[in-house]
Amino acid sequence: MKRYDKAFKEEAVRLSDEIGVKKATDQLGVYPNTLQEWRKRRTLHGDLAYIGSGQAYSEAGKTKREIELERENIELRRANEILKDALGFFAKDR
Repeated sequence: MKRYDKAFKEEAVRLSDEIGVKKATDQLGVYPNTLQEWRKRRTLHGDLAYIGSGQAYSEAGKTKREIELERENIELRRANEILKDALGFFAKDR
């Protein structure tokens, strides 16, 4: 699978706005479905549309520390739920 950088995707979407998807895909050698997906992402996510693989849209624009804290918060909430369930289990035995 071929990968394209952010600049290429942005330029391809701009070109498709100007001359149409069919002509843009012919010129760029990109599949029409690929270009349509890029256009859809731009509509849904604006400036964050092409942030890169593996990075969630919700994490874009956040500092590394903020992301770490959010993940830690999720992990602690899960641990808290497990402890609540365990407490309920042991309370039944009494």
